[in-house]
Amino acid sequence: MSISPAPADTVIEARWVIPVEPARQILPDHSVVIDGGRIQAVLPTAEARIRYAPRERMELTAHAVIPGLVNLHTHAAMTLMRGLADDLALMDWLNHHIWPAEKQHVSDQFVYDGSLLACAEMLRGGITCFNDMYFFPEATARAALDAGMRAAIGMIVTEFPSPYASDAQDYLSKGLALRDKLRNTPLLSFCLAPHAPYTVSNESLKQVATFASELDLPVHIHVHETTAEIEQSLKSHGVRPLQRLNELGLLGPGLIAVHTVHLTPEEIALFAQHGCHVAHCASSNLKLASGTAPIKALLEAGVNVGLGTDGAASNNRLDLLSEMRFAALVAKGVSGDPTAVPAWQALEMATLSGARALGLDSLIGSLTAGKAADIAAVRMDEIETTPCYDPHSHLVYASGREQVSHVWVNGKLLLDDRHLTTLDSNEIIARSAYWHERIGSA
Repeated sequence: MSISPAPADTVIEARWVIPVEPARQILPDHSVVIDGGRIQAVLPTAEARIRYAPRERMELTAHAVIPGLVNLHTHAAMTLMRGLADDLALMDWLNHHIWPAEKQHVSDQFVYDGSLLACAEMLRGGITCFNDMYFFPEATARAALDAGMRAAIGMIVTEFPSPYASDAQDYLSKGLALRDKLRNTPLLSFCLAPHAPYTVSNESLKQVATFASELDLPVHIHVHETTAEIEQSLKSHGVRPLQRLNELGLLGPGLIAVHTVHLTPEEIALFAQHGCHVAHCASSNLKLASGTAPIKALLEAGVNVGLGTDGAASNNRLDLLSEMRFAALVAKGVSGDPTAVPAWQALEMATLSGARALGLDSLIGSLTAGKAADIAAVRMDEIETTPCYDPHSHLVYASGREQVSHVWVNGKLLLDDRHLTTLDSNEIIARSAYWHERIGSA
């Protein structure tokens, strides 16, 4: 007696499936079965053709299929300030260019338009989830939902007034109200996002720690990005920023520390002891000459390290494929060890490690049965990627975001052979031109 094939929404047939979990695994001629927005199975294509009768079959026979990339740190709306002020030191860049432009132009509409532009760019580069920190976070959430992307929305906190909020209490109250309003939205999660130790007071950081504990929320914060930041903390508080955060109760398994360029061995051990996570933004750190994070030492200590692009105003690309390459190369160059951050590990940092930092690793980050079908497909038959002996190696060292052909979030196809399915590219470009004219003529 023959058994009828089981129904499914989609079967993706790939030259290689790279599930990330278990580590280092490459599955040639395998398929990913999707139904109801979830991965039902990962199995040999020959077997999938017998066992499943999908409504749609995608034959990607020259592709590597990977989990959707997780951008662990960005400021999506700042895409509208890409190239506004380049080749400057961080505090000069912030004080004399970025912060004045934000004061004049940032609004709900600015953040929505900029975030939508960022979502389009990220989807075209295989990014399916991003962790954001910016003003008017509700506008970022709307843009992500309109794009169909997954987003961790940062409830930003700073002492400085902005068009969004007047002081730290106002930021906190507005962020928490937004979280209460949208907390059950499937594609959204939330983080408390104090900007940095040098822009948030002890009292406000204590409140952040309290809310994080009570509501079980991650804390997403820039820390130890520059030597100047550390010197300022020693002068103002008598301790380095990380020690200050520790004394205020912020170190723990919910902390996502962004940049962490300047760390002592004791501070690396402190991160490991408390189960903290690091968002490594290699390109931004290099471009701003902030330094190079000790990634090899962090990984060897057992610290979970994910990858972020930072904002397009400082990177200037929301391109996690290039961040994988930079992360691997910088780790090798700084440590003097060519085996540091091998290709498979760089891919893990861009997927499962980022998901783990956000507390989403039971949902995304690997191609595992039961997880959400957040998936990207990368062509491997281009001039730049042939021959292909090792798909892990090609993804990190040879492939570019222009080779990302298809992207799914929750099983929904958002990028179809390089074409966005939920967003109007011409409208997004037109809105960008509007803001370019306004900001450029200011």
